[in-house]
Amino acid sequence: MTGKTDLDRRTVLRAITAASGTVLASAILANPVSAQSSQATPAAGPTDFEPVEVKTKDNTIFVRRYGSGSPLLLVHGFPRSSLMWRFMAPVLAKSHTVICVDLRGYGRSGVPASTDDHYAYSKRAMGDELVEVMDKLGFSKFDLVGHDRGARVAYRLTLDHAEKVRRLAVFDAIPISEGWGHADARFALAYWPWTLLAQKAPLPERYLAGDPEAIFDNTFGAGSFGPDVRAEYTSTYHDTARTHAVCEEFRAAASIDIEHDKKDQEALRRIACPVLHLWGAGGPLDVFYQKDGGPLGIWRKWADHVEGQAMKGGHFFPEENPTETTDLLIKFLSA
Repeated sequence: MTGKTDLDRRTVLRAITAASGTVLASAILANPVSAQSSQATPAAGPTDFEPVEVKTKDNTIFVRRYGSGSPLLLVHGFPRSSLMWRFMAPVLAKSHTVICVDLRGYGRSGVPASTDDHYAYSKRAMGDELVEVMDKLGFSKFDLVGHDRGARVAYRLTLDHAEKVRRLAVFDAIPISEGWGHADARFALAYWPWTLLAQKAPLPERYLAGDPEAIFDNTFGAGSFGPDVRAEYTSTYHDTARTHAVCEEFRAAASIDIEHDKKDQEALRRIACPVLHLWGAGGPLDVFYQKDGGPLGIWRKWADHVEGQAMKGGHFFPEENPTETTDLLIKFLSA
């Protein structure tokens, strides 16, 4: 079942203030050339979004909603927010209702309290929350796309709620237990957030809050966008509660998320829906796992039907190479 949510199940942000930062985001969508993408910005489709706040059982999730048609959920990764889909979403909206969320702790979504076992920021808890969001928006079944940390929320959601997901696309990510299981010195250096941000509080929190700009100056977090987009992204890291939430998610990935993965492996639970995996050409996923059949070989240990390829544009190819990424995704979703 699909459709628009009833008014008593969402809050539409009709009065958008500069203090909330949404005016800035809307301006970016209306004038996307300011983001300085390495490719020409897709011009087709709507150039604005409907901002929505969805109340969940213990939180509030901020949504950018575009278009109409079959539902498509897009989930960002670290250190981004739902703004990362600003080029792809308007084009996808020609045939889909596109729901771009800020994960809990990021952007304009709420920041639930964590626990000693970090469960509140486990991929299971985050995935369950997104299922609740989609249900409240009127979508009982949907296509799902995730990048980086969002990809890990997405595959966990698919394993836990197989009946909800028609197709799954994961961008530049492999399962958490596979990442840690193949970890070596190259991994620790390339994926420094995994090791640094999982450290005991308050060391990583102080790092993030002390110099948020450093995340985007580092090559892992770099992107070719202007100061307006950069300011939107770094807003998460000027809030100490949010920096703690981000670190809690990485701590969950080093502990309870691995346990959840292992239980699935022991139960021989697999992803049955079609899976598309795209990854950055020349990046870690492209070169680290060749003896395992590359990233596709790893994903085929977890899913029955996997296709994919390397992409120009580095780790953040959805922003750096949006035209090709969108074309491949549309082809996958149309199959």
